[in-house]
Amino acid sequence: MSKNELSPLNPSAAGTWLGVMGGGQLGRMFAHAAQQMGFKVAVLEPAFDCPAGHAADQLHSADYTDVEALTKLASQCAAVTTEFENVSAKSLAFLAESTFVAPSASCVSIAQDRMAEKRFFIECAITSGVFPASHKEINSAADIDAVPDDLLPGILKTVRMGYDGKGQVRVKTRAELHAAYGGMDGVACVLEKMLPLAYEISVLAARGADGKAVVYPIAENVHRDGILFTTTVPGPNIGKKSAEKAQAATLAVIEQMGYVGVLCIEFFVLTDGSLVVNEMAPRPHNSGHYTIDACVTSQFAQQARAMARLPLGDVRQHSAAAMLNILGDIWFAGDSDEAREPAWDQVLALPGANLHLYGKDTARRARKMGHITFVAATVAEAQANLRQACAILGITV
Repeated sequence: MSKNELSPLNPSAAGTWLGVMGGGQLGRMFAHAAQQMGFKVAVLEPAFDCPAGHAADQLHSADYTDVEALTKLASQCAAVTTEFENVSAKSLAFLAESTFVAPSASCVSIAQDRMAEKRFFIECAITSGVFPASHKEINSAADIDAVPDDLLPGILKTVRMGYDGKGQVRVKTRAELHAAYGGMDGVACVLEKMLPLAYEISVLAARGADGKAVVYPIAENVHRDGILFTTTVPGPNIGKKSAEKAQAATLAVIEQMGYVGVLCIEFFVLTDGSLVVNEMAPRPHNSGHYTIDACVTSQFAQQARAMARLPLGDVRQHSAAAMLNILGDIWFAGDSDEAREPAWDQVLALPGANLHLYGKDTARRARKMGHITFVAATVAEAQANLRQACAILGITV
């Protein structure tokens, strides 16, 4: 690549393209933000009918490892990103031979492997002081027999390819651990100690190619069945010192990786107030969707800025926000298999309601279909409107 890669891109220049690996809703929202700035967006995704493909200026329907498609994307785009962490790091490295890739393959590869991620967090803890939970890698029945007693009860997770609660099993005893590992088809796993959790938070940050970094306000998250249910910002429970520590830890990680782009790190806040780092996502994140409606610069516009080597945007939050994830379950009443349209008119009559649907034609239970962000003058008001929306949509709070 030429030294040109570090020069800012001109979004108004004809044919200035940004590329996205992945066709999901994150790619869709990125396309909207980048197009608003004047860029054209190309998406590489195996599925022809995909949320990002509906929004992009061009869709390359091909496998993420297809050399011909990757070559086309690299020659077309002045910069390429990924919308999810399970895109092949080798494909990102291939793209980087001829175009600017942010985040880099090396950064994404850390997030693709839970053990590599934990080792990296431990390295960063020298600066941040925030460690991951106690854990042990599990590659055989013998490893299970060697697990210290104090790691149980725990959560057994696959080392690779886990997301939204997939590839995770809670275990209380060594016998349950053996059974759970037996059901993982022999893949590498990690056992994490179960912790006395008070609540969960996430920190969204961005870093430019020039090394300048910004960090968004703390988001407090509630999960159900491993899937994000709600996000409230600013987090109502976290104290100032803990918030600053989590933000500083995130900036330490993003700096040590030499990361370029948007990064989200999830933390556990324990009942004694201490922080434990959980995992990171090398991309915009579900818990950062509130930034579209409640911040000066959304996480997706921030990603476009970082890719284009433009100055990072203002992360100031101008309104309190409560975000509700919308799953396909609400299209179905009770145990019925017959889908019906939710009462969006009633939801949108609520103050501060911002509906974002992802263009997925078929609703399925547990499938992410969209989100609603409620903005208000106070967190309490935003949360109250979210609860009203849940009542309308038949969601138990």
